[in-house]
Amino acid sequence: MIYRDIYLFVDGERIGPRDRETRPVLNPATGEEIGLVPLATGADLDKAVASAQVGFETWRVVPAIERAAIIREASDILRDRIDAVARLMTLEEGKPIGDAKLEVAAACDALLWSAEECKRIYGRVIPARSRTTRNIVLREPIGPVAVFTPWNFPASMPARKIAPALAAGCACIIKAAEETPASCLAIIEALLDAGLPPRAINAVFGEPSAVSQHLIRAPEIRKISFTGSVPVGKEIAQLAALGVKPATLELGGHAPVLVLSDADAETVASQAVAAKFRNAGQICTSPTRFYVHDSIYESFLGKFAARARELRVGTGLDSDSEMGPVANPRRLQAMKDLVADAVQAGARLVTGGNQIGNVGFFYAPTILADVPPSAAVSTVEPFGPIAIVNRFSSETEAIKLANQLPFGLAAYVFTSPGKLGASLVDRVECGLLGINTFAVSYAETPFGGVKESGYGSEGGLEGVEAYLTTKFVALA
Repeated sequence: MIYRDIYLFVDGERIGPRDRETRPVLNPATGEEIGLVPLATGADLDKAVASAQVGFETWRVVPAIERAAIIREASDILRDRIDAVARLMTLEEGKPIGDAKLEVAAACDALLWSAEECKRIYGRVIPARSRTTRNIVLREPIGPVAVFTPWNFPASMPARKIAPALAAGCACIIKAAEETPASCLAIIEALLDAGLPPRAINAVFGEPSAVSQHLIRAPEIRKISFTGSVPVGKEIAQLAALGVKPATLELGGHAPVLVLSDADAETVASQAVAAKFRNAGQICTSPTRFYVHDSIYESFLGKFAARARELRVGTGLDSDSEMGPVANPRRLQAMKDLVADAVQAGARLVTGGNQIGNVGFFYAPTILADVPPSAAVSTVEPFGPIAIVNRFSSETEAIKLANQLPFGLAAYVFTSPGKLGASLVDRVECGLLGINTFAVSYAETPFGGVKESGYGSEGGLEGVEAYLTTKFVALA
C-alpha cells in the first residue's frame, strides 16, 4: 500500500526521518504502520522561527494582488491533485474516500477565499480636525505566526489557518498532527509550486507540548492559532498570555440538537445520521446531545436508530463505505469506556456499542437513550460515533439542557420552517447555530465558539482579520 515520504520543511529544506527520532503513521483501517514522521529538535524549531522572521520580511512587502495570485494558484494546483491527496488522507485518517475528496475541495475553497480577501484588506481615512492634517488607519500583518492543527480534518484545518495568515502578509509555522502528516504537506507543496517564497512557510512535527511551548515562547512569534481539546487550549492560552500574544482558539464542543414538537421526525433522523456519523463522529461540531420533544421522542429515536444500523462501515478506500474507522486506538478505547459507563449509569443502549472485527479501529454507530446526567458521556465530548437521545417537555427546558455544559461551539434546532421564535435563537449559547440544517461551516463564513469552546473566528472576513494589526497614522 503506497503512502509517501514524510518530512519537516524548515528554512526551505526538506528534512526526512533518517538519523532522528520518529513516530509511526498508522492506517486506522488495518492498524498497520505505513510511514514514519520525523520529530523536530529544539534546533529545528529555532531554525524554523528564524526562517519565518526572514520569510515575513520578504512576504509582507509583496503587493496584495501578487500574494492573491500565488494563493489562488495554489488552490488550483491542489484541486488538480484532489484524487491523490484524498487517497493519502484516507490512508492516514480513515475517512471514506468520498469524504476525503470533499475535504480537499474545502481546503481549496479556503485558499481561494483568502486569496480574494487578500485584495480587500482596507484601511480608512478619518476626517481630521485641521485642514493641514490627515488621519489614516492602516491594517498591517501581525508578524510570524504559529498554528497548530489536529488530525480529524488534516487538509481543511491547515488550509483554514495557513491561507488567511499568508493573505494578510504573515509568515507561518505550522505544527500539524503526527497522525496525519501527508495531507498538510500536500497543501504546503501546492503553495510552494505556486511560487510562495519558501521561508514564508515552515512545517514541523514533534511532541506537542514541547513544540507548542518552544514556538509560543519565541519572541519572533506574534500570533497563535490552535484547534484542539479544551484542556490543551487552556494551556495554549496561558502560554500566549505570558507573551501578550493574541490567540485564536477553536476548542471542543458537545453540540446539542433541539428537535421541537413540530419537526418532521423522519427528515431530521435521516439528516442526523449523515451528520452524526460523518468522519465517525470525530468532528468538533458533530451533533451529539439530541433533545427531542416528548410528542415525537419515540418516533424520532426509532427512525434514527434504524438508519444508523443501515450505515455501511468499512475501509475508507472502499467506495461503498459510508463510515470508516476511528482514527487511533485511543479513540476506540474511549468509545468502549463511555458506552460501558453510560449503560452502568442506567442509559439504554439502542444500537451499536461494540467494536467491529479485530482488524483496525472500527466501532459501530452507537445510540444511547435516556442517558442520566451522571453518565460521563453527558458531559464529556465523545468525539466518536456515539449519539445520546433524551427527551424534553417545554422550550424553556430544552434551552436549559442545551446550555447546561461549559461548551458553546455548535448547536442545532429543528422545527417547521418559519415557526422558530427569535427568542430561542438568542438564548442558545453557541458560536454556530444551524436551523433545520447541520451545515454550519463554509470558507466564507466565520467559525468559532463561545465559553470553553474558545475565542476568535476562522473563515470569512474574520479569518483574515485575525492576522492583522491596526496602526493609526497622524500626518501633519
